[in-house]
Amino acid sequence: MLIDMSKKAINRLKAVLAEQGKTNKWLAEKLDKNETTISRWCTNEVQPSMDTFVDIAKLLNVDVKELINSTKK
Repeated sequence: MLIDMSKKAINRLKAVLAEQGKTNKWLAEKLDKNETTISRWCTNEVQPSMDTFVDIAKLLNVDVKELINSTKK
């Protein structure tokens, strides 16, 4: 089995957290999630649900669109 190492950067969660000085641990506590889950979201290994993106946007006081990279060039 081949592993695709070129994961698409679908979300900007890591960047937005960094811009706001927030940590994965902080987000994990706020969402009652495991830190490993947050880490996997931040590395684009897996994606949170759209409902979770909305919850994250509310916590960070940003538009949900700021958490997602555009698919258009």
